[in-house]
Amino acid sequence: MVQIVHQLKRSRRIFVASHESPDGDAVGSLLATYLVLTEMGCRVVCYNPSPIPAVYRFLPAVEAITRDPAAAEDCDAAVILDCGNLNRIGAASARVAAMRTVINIDHHVTNTNFGTHRLIDTEACATAAIIYRLIKEAGLPLPQAAATCLYTGILTDTGSFRFSNTNREVFAICDDLTARGADPYAVAQQVYGTYSLGRIKLLNLALDSIELSANGRMSIMTLTQQMLHTTRTHPEDADGLINYARRIEDVQVAALIQELAGADGAPQAANGERRNYHVSLRSDGSVDVAEIAMSFGGGGHSSASGFSIEATLAELKTTILDLSNRIPAPCGND
Repeated sequence: MVQIVHQLKRSRRIFVASHESPDGDAVGSLLATYLVLTEMGCRVVCYNPSPIPAVYRFLPAVEAITRDPAAAEDCDAAVILDCGNLNRIGAASARVAAMRTVINIDHHVTNTNFGTHRLIDTEACATAAIIYRLIKEAGLPLPQAAATCLYTGILTDTGSFRFSNTNREVFAICDDLTARGADPYAVAQQVYGTYSLGRIKLLNLALDSIELSANGRMSIMTLTQQMLHTTRTHPEDADGLINYARRIEDVQVAALIQELAGADGAPQAANGERRNYHVSLRSDGSVDVAEIAMSFGGGGHSSASGFSIEATLAELKTTILDLSNRIPAPCGND
């Protein structure tokens, strides 16, 4: 870990990035790293290829995040956060691959071990927890703003401390982060306590789209570009909707099929056409959805993974529902 810090201190300009369609861990880790490196006196570019979800726009320094991949051009080092592979940072990946120093910090079991330096812990509850350890072990400053960002990353990636990746270390880290100024109530209110009217309308349409497999072990939720247009929402407003499909009784795996916009940014049209989709998968812990995602060229965690695919909606639904036949019944059930 100390070697990584030395590498960064020798860098002229550092490019810090996290994965597209960012969740709380990706945004929190990104901003915390940016804030700590800036506190150290480093010149830092903070990048994410996607719009930041509204629920995370309260975080300190969020306005520093750029979506312009050209911002990487003058950088000689990069810190890539919460990415299983380098392509997940989008258009900036080629520029980053050519840099002298590329530091890969992640906790995904499907990480491809890219980069010149790697700090990967698949047992960590969140990338934010790995960043916390790095800061502590290297004796780096941890200002209140960074503590808030790290707390948000851990809170969201543990499902508010409900997921199986919650352990003693999680609470020990969060205890220290709150001592350093992170406000659990304020963060929870921002992340879980406020929704726009459009997001509520989107939730209503998404709930109406839910389908169950014949054996009841898998649920599918569908989110189309037309739904976003009707509710005047954005793709980032879909963050967390899959959890409603996952919480249905007896469901072991939930899938959110999200239609992507066309190349010009406009909704894709005409039923029956092949379109680009992103499929998010969530498991109750009895099924390794990372293996499923990898079979489609994606990746992630055993309980939360995803992949992108081009298909018609009908054939994609059929393919996913067919997977339900491979899901074993929970112990104790016939």
